Amino acid sequence: MASDAAELSSLAGVTRDLIERVAEIARRHEGTDREDVAFELYEVERGLRGATRRLDRLTRSL
Repeated sequence: MASDAAELSSLAGVTRDLIERVAEIARRHEGTDREDVAFELYEVERGLRGATRRLDRLTRSL
């Protein structure tokens, strides 16, 4: 369905925005005494990138 593909594409765009926001926060914690926060946020970023790729593949398949 075209409307589903459009909505999924929009969601992928939202996750791309989240990736940038999460990465920016992570960068602020690099080299601080809370580098553990940066590490965890980079893990979140990686998960969001995977989710975005899956959304993109699914969108193309519709």
